[in-house]
Amino acid sequence: MSLSLTSLSPLASLIFGILILVFPKFLNYLIAIYLIIIGIIGLGLLN
Repeated sequence: MSLSLTSLSPLASLIFGILILVFPKFLNYLIAIYLIIIGIIGLGLLN
């Protein structure tokens, strides 16, 4: 199974959603990390 950007985003959302339910006080950090990773991928800096 190869991961592409189209399958990575829903998978990351699912993982972050579960982590937010388990550790709600880390919400800000998880969202910030997610946005940084999506931004780097969107800019093409990470293939």
